[in-house]
Amino acid sequence: MPFAAAILLLAPACAHAQVRVSDAWVRATVPQQQVSGAFMQLSSSKDMRLVEVRTPVAGVVEIHEMAMDKGIMRMRPVPGVDLPAGRTVELKPGGYHVMLMDLKRQLKEGESVPITLVLEGKDKKRETLEVQAAVRPLNTAAHGHQGH
Repeated sequence: MPFAAAILLLAPACAHAQVRVSDAWVRATVPQQQVSGAFMQLSSSKDMRLVEVRTPVAGVVEIHEMAMDKGIMRMRPVPGVDLPAGRTVELKPGGYHVMLMDLKRQLKEGESVPITLVLEGKDKKRETLEVQAAVRPLNTAAHGHQGH
């Protein structure tokens, strides 16, 4: 019986083993700032899609894309980001990223922020992956969200 119990404890970890997250971070904020961004690298062993992101520190969380449109850099929400098997997808300033809006508190350098990633497989089954993202200084890799 102890062996069976050990297998059951490992089962949830195995479900998430197909997606690895590295270098997860969130930009620090100043008092009263309502918006920040979350960034990370995602690698999947099978085709998956990031379809939703949640965190208790923000009232609204959206997946965004920054891209050139007729010579102008534009940012827009997207319904998800494909994670092709065997490739690393980077959520970064100036590309795909996660917007944290309606922040509930200041995000201070040195803290970590809990983030839940909702992933969907080709079979449309969803699973969640919990991530701790380090809060990095305000001046980390500039991005174009000052107007939000």
